[in-house]
Amino acid sequence: MKIEQIYTGCLAQGAYLIESNGEAAIVDPLREIHSYLDKTSRHGTKIKYIFETHFHADFVSGHLDLSKATGAPIIYGPNANPSFEAHIAEDNEEFKIGKITIKTIHTPGHTMESTCYLLLDEEGKPHALFTGDTLFIGDVGRPDLAQKQNELTTEDLAGMLYDSLRNKILVLPDEVIIYPGHGAGSACGKNMSKETVSTLGIQKKLNYALQESLSKDDFIKELTDGLLPPPAYFPMNVQMNKEGYESIHNIIKKGVHPIPVSHFEDLVEETGSLVLDTRSPDAFVRGFIPNSIFIGLDGNFAPWVGALVPVGQQIVLVTEPGREEETVTRLARIGYDNTLGYLEGGIQAWIDAGKETDSIKSVNAQILESGLNENPLVFDVRRPAEYNSEHMEKAVLAPLDFLNEHLSSIPKDQPAFVHCAGGYRSVIAISILKARGWNNLINVEGGFAGMKKTTIPLSQEMNSCSK
Repeated sequence: MKIEQIYTGCLAQGAYLIESNGEAAIVDPLREIHSYLDKTSRHGTKIKYIFETHFHADFVSGHLDLSKATGAPIIYGPNANPSFEAHIAEDNEEFKIGKITIKTIHTPGHTMESTCYLLLDEEGKPHALFTGDTLFIGDVGRPDLAQKQNELTTEDLAGMLYDSLRNKILVLPDEVIIYPGHGAGSACGKNMSKETVSTLGIQKKLNYALQESLSKDDFIKELTDGLLPPPAYFPMNVQMNKEGYESIHNIIKKGVHPIPVSHFEDLVEETGSLVLDTRSPDAFVRGFIPNSIFIGLDGNFAPWVGALVPVGQQIVLVTEPGREEETVTRLARIGYDNTLGYLEGGIQAWIDAGKETDSIKSVNAQILESGLNENPLVFDVRRPAEYNSEHMEKAVLAPLDFLNEHLSSIPKDQPAFVHCAGGYRSVIAISILKARGWNNLINVEGGFAGMKKTTIPLSQEMNSCSK
């Protein structure tokens, strides 16, 4: 028996390859399926089942393409009603894979169809639990992402999750290994650990949601208090996972299309496309196509695209040479299938053609420190929890996730500094604002990490924002 966690950091998502005696199963595959096919081919195993823990909201699963490529059936738990052929398992239904067994454990709460899969070893003993978004390391799934059914409220679903955890999961042996669907960085929970695997016994001790002393009412309050709105792309991903989607092969073929400099501007104007620049923050601030938006590939790329780029928006890319297909693929993971191509030759071809470029003023924290006597305006675009933990005393919180709600507080007629934790999100924020007419914003290189190395006054004052 072999279990492999295939973790994708950009999405903080875990897929799983389970193998036994020449047979294999995949749990919650990503949309690009070549890695699963390559691994099983090398190992000499045949994919027998594709298990889905629920209709995912934060990424497009590869279940359809993988089923077509292998002939393996797609398995969902009770209450699932996909538009394509799938096996809807009953609670406690068992599936044989080589010498091991996978048992369906229906755990409604995160969504109504949410299901965990219990792996029983060759002797029939519980060995591992693939929990999807029901149970994370340090947290549980948020109960507000399900498609509304039978007028169930978020509180109703939270109550169901409480019952599922206590009646279906906590009754398992402490040594059962927990393999969750996500880790820290995912928007599917509030308090996830950076760890991506644990045991049930450890989680009973450390996970706030599993404490014996936590009543059902307190659990519901804790789980629903302070929930931020989910990213706008989540409903689209649920729909695609439930109803089907175009093969990622076709999406990549369409998106990895070179656009010559001579045609680039006309295409953008004719299609209303967003110019998305995915290079590094340092490269972007030095020079970029006017009105383009920065979201760097070497960061939480896909989640920030989903949070900030409108669903259905047509996109043309400016990438580092050689990373075009990677970019299109990572966009497709979250259902952004409208990439029309990329700037052929990258930004250097644009410059060589004598085209206009723009730039962002960027300074280190020492420069900000030296000008404190002038009482500069400073905007902190980190999340509320980061700000509440520690922040520059006079900095104004304007979280990148909800930048549109803070536009009135950011002046256009005077300089203002913008920072985040390390310099990634601040460049995203300034690029968005600059495209809308804010031309006096200054990026703080190194972000708050750099500011902490100076004498800039900091505050640790906490407020009532959520964890």
